[in-house]
Amino acid sequence: METVEQDEMLTPDDRDFVTALASGLEVVLAFDEAHPRMTLSEVAGRTGMNRARARRFLLTLHALGYVRKQGRTFELAPKVLQLGYAFLSANNYRSVIQQVLEEITAECGESSSLGVLDGDSVIYVARSASRHRLMAITLSVGTRLPAAHTSMGRVLLAQLDDSELDAFLERVTLERYTDKTLTDKAELRECIRQVRQQGYAIADQELDSGLRSIAVPAFDAHGKLLGAINISTNAARVDYDTLMRDYLPLLQAKAQEIRRHVS
Repeated sequence: METVEQDEMLTPDDRDFVTALASGLEVVLAFDEAHPRMTLSEVAGRTGMNRARARRFLLTLHALGYVRKQGRTFELAPKVLQLGYAFLSANNYRSVIQQVLEEITAECGESSSLGVLDGDSVIYVARSASRHRLMAITLSVGTRLPAAHTSMGRVLLAQLDDSELDAFLERVTLERYTDKTLTDKAELRECIRQVRQQGYAIADQELDSGLRSIAVPAFDAHGKLLGAINISTNAARVDYDTLMRDYLPLLQAKAQEIRRHVS
């Protein structure tokens, strides 16, 4: 039986590379907070596919239950969340993480999430939501946000080696979302350097006015990075001192709890 080497990475030109699977996933990822519903033409445009090819993938995903069709528009169906749950289950820490996040919410009354880095985005893979509405968009499992402007994203970027961070900073476009958004790449590099040293990150109203969050990395018992956990809140309700005095120690304690229970 043939085995795949641990570090082997296929390229699109490799004969074992399944182009149809890659294209299907590309269609799924074309949907995001800015594009929750799209027409066939819009999906084709965002993926670079022709209409006929995009139509086949959309109809296949519809048949499998991952996409819903409403008139001329398509949107992701709740079944897509199973992919995120499968990630957590396959890594054997879904129940531990969810319990920890819920404990954080119960203790401080704020939302808490686990995110992982995917390209230039941080993806929410587990979440405990408070009753407070934090952003115009609904944050949930599967939500993608720009890593550069979020506390979880910066914690995860701080785990990259220098060459990986250089590549990220080279390709990323730093968009301005609020008057507090950091858009200078040199300043972002310095910010990430500080996160490496201090072990936590704070994002203060850079992505959405009023949204303030703090995050720390989460590792398993062997030191493998699982992701970043955060507490997100409203800046008008929770000041910076409260983040540092109350929320940071809480996150650090819960990160240690994860490390003890996830092997």
